[in-house]
Amino acid sequence: MKRNHLDFTTWKKEALKNPHFKAEYDKQQPEFAVIEAVIKARMKKSVTQEELAEKVGTKQSVISRLETGRGNPSVAFLKKLAEALNTRLEIRFTAL
Repeated sequence: MKRNHLDFTTWKKEALKNPHFKAEYDKQQPEFAVIEAVIKARMKKSVTQEELAEKVGTKQSVISRLETGRGNPSVAFLKKLAEALNTRLEIRFTAL
């Protein structure tokens, strides 16, 4: 029996048509942006979670929790990540 699976992009596009889902998704956008930025910077530098954790002075599991959205990093921790990845941390407020 063949099972049809939706890829995440297709599922997300359909889910965002629901106004309640979209409202909750939009509320989480800052968290998603942090996660995406950390993962992209780490991948660009070809650094594993374990290597990044060592540079920051923490455990790999802390990096994993951050990248899966189960952490709430402080600005101080984000600064450490930026330094370890040889990048600059920028935090902005933008007009709606």
